[in-house]
Amino acid sequence: MAQPPRIDYKAKALRRRRQYAYVTGILGLFLVTFSYYFYQVFYTPNVETKGQPTFVLVRRGETARAVLDSIDASGVIVDKLSLHFVARLMKYDKLVKPGRYELKDGYTNRELINDLRKGIQSPLKLTFQNIRLRSDLAQKLSTTIDARPKEFDSLLSSPSYTRSLGFDTTSILTMFIPNTYELYWNTSADNLMQRMKKEYEKFWTPARDAKREKLGLTRAQVSTLASIVEAEQQQHPDERPRVAGVYLNRLKRGMKLQADPTVVYANNDFTIKRVLNVHLAKDSPYNTYMHNGLPPGPINLPSITSIDAVLNPEQHNYYYFCAKEDFSGYHAFATTEAEHLVNARRYQAALNRSGIMK
Repeated sequence: MAQPPRIDYKAKALRRRRQYAYVTGILGLFLVTFSYYFYQVFYTPNVETKGQPTFVLVRRGETARAVLDSIDASGVIVDKLSLHFVARLMKYDKLVKPGRYELKDGYTNRELINDLRKGIQSPLKLTFQNIRLRSDLAQKLSTTIDARPKEFDSLLSSPSYTRSLGFDTTSILTMFIPNTYELYWNTSADNLMQRMKKEYEKFWTPARDAKREKLGLTRAQVSTLASIVEAEQQQHPDERPRVAGVYLNRLKRGMKLQADPTVVYANNDFTIKRVLNVHLAKDSPYNTYMHNGLPPGPINLPSITSIDAVLNPEQHNYYYFCAKEDFSGYHAFATTEAEHLVNARRYQAALNRSGIMK
């Protein structure tokens, strides 16, 4: 009777150990490889801006995919696939926060997604320049933060809202003191208005208030007069205290201001270079040739330099001034109307020679 084959249990055990070692080695290699890749996608720099500041704007209601597409489109991501992979692992789709974020050079995927998840924004700077009308201001503010022009226009033109800030729809522009302000892109229109109110109160220090009270003017009136001074002397700030002194002298005497920039504003034509009789005939509360006193509101957002020029006017006896005929940007000042007419004829003759008619 044939004997069953003998089983070599030692050889079988050896094979099993070899198979186990092989599988373990493969798994180990896989784990090492995966761990290395995992480390790479999380901790290796993946943003390369080449020194150019780069930002991404995340709008309200935007999806994670849309945000990542915008980041991809910026052209600064080295490995886009790894960024999307990390975003999924970090569940960015659950924590999308609006704002303005800088794609910082040398950032890893983890650092970038972490900033986006936590809403760690890059602040921006808001400045005001060449603002004349409420619509100009609304447009400027809307291009700075994530708000539409009509949102600001609605607030600026609301009697109840402007009253809650201590202004009316005409004087509300004086609340915006031209300066540089740091804020975040996702600031709401209302929050920005509230911020400007706080900055306005900080600007009007007890010292400034004391000076305007001595002049017998309200804060809004100071800013309104400063806006005229600003328009009259844009090139040479050093002359603004003297210009302010002229208008304050005229106000004290009860004379019409007769400020050409107010006529330009009344005509709503800022291309006018030479004020003519047809412009002077415009019936508007901003026409200071037609109406006594200050206009109802500012004709621009005056700089701090112009506001301080009104608060610190040059003391003199001038009541008139006109541009110098050398077109230097400075003015010829006069005490009497007769002296002023001589200066004015010189300037008008220079204008005629230059061919400037409007």
